[in-house]
Amino acid sequence: MQCDKYTAKNRSTIIQKIRDFFVHSDFLEVETPIMTPIPGMEPHLTPFESRLNFPSVSNSKTADLPVYLNTSPELQMKKLLGSSEGFDKIFNITKVFRNGEMDGPLHNPEFTMIEWYRKNADYKDLMKDCEDLVLTLTKSLTYQSENINLSTPWPRFTTNELFIKYCGLDLLENQDFETFKKNAEAKNLDTNGCENWDDLYFKIFLNNIEPELTKLNQPIFIYDYPASQAALAKRSASNKFFAERFELYIKGIELANAFSELTDSKEQRARLIEEQNLRKTMGKTILPIDEEFLNALEKITTPTAGIALGLDRLIMLLLDKKSIEEVLLFPMNKLTPTLCKI
Repeated sequence: MQCDKYTAKNRSTIIQKIRDFFVHSDFLEVETPIMTPIPGMEPHLTPFESRLNFPSVSNSKTADLPVYLNTSPELQMKKLLGSSEGFDKIFNITKVFRNGEMDGPLHNPEFTMIEWYRKNADYKDLMKDCEDLVLTLTKSLTYQSENINLSTPWPRFTTNELFIKYCGLDLLENQDFETFKKNAEAKNLDTNGCENWDDLYFKIFLNNIEPELTKLNQPIFIYDYPASQAALAKRSASNKFFAERFELYIKGIELANAFSELTDSKEQRARLIEEQNLRKTMGKTILPIDEEFLNALEKITTPTAGIALGLDRLIMLLLDKKSIEEVLLFPMNKLTPTLCKI
């Protein structure tokens, strides 16, 4: 056990306030499965795999089928959005699981996610949701002895603006790997181990931009990510090099990831196939394409936006804790010494 009863009580109060916020905003709370035959395809996530003993109808034998602990409820929630039942504004507070994520104070292989989706909205509408949610939970925030200015609207910067500001690199002038690498090295930026454009982007962002975000005393929205990192987001209408995606940071802590949702099933299928191929090159399990998910996308006929927010990290910030371990009763790294003895 890690956190004390007082912290656990505060956590419970925060979660109840979050539920009240969404219910009062006319969202419907939904539940999605923890276990699924087809998890998200994101190449850099590793789902926990198990086996399902499934009785076979044809020969009375038991089939042994792979199932996975969900890395995100995203696919299931979009299936609801694409149904004929009128799921227009939905939210979900659920456990999600990502294997191997035990490094540092911000990760635990099992954690709690809040996801919410709105039809007739885009990613910028969700920025306002984030502001309203946090200000519902607290009017002032002090984290590790520093006062955080919550006055709205919170600052918004594109990824390109941050690369120009902190690295002197305009992403639009560095759209191919060789040019990007050459210009990064000319700025004395570390490019070792980078084999493609995205490797280089991530390395520079993590080493040269994220540390600067810890110095800011306001929450910050970083938006318009390169389309190569669009995942399930639609491309920007103003420049196809970027996607309508944002992340929310507070004191350098990534708190939320949001999209204007891609609802073009053909483009989404192409992305999923590309991700399958990437998983293959990375030596990861090749996951099947969820046809039910793609069929649901075809039925979403209005602009739609969705967001995932890490609840444990939000509680950590609100309660002024250095690690999410301090807001969990049973963090995994406290269990591993026991597991290693088995």
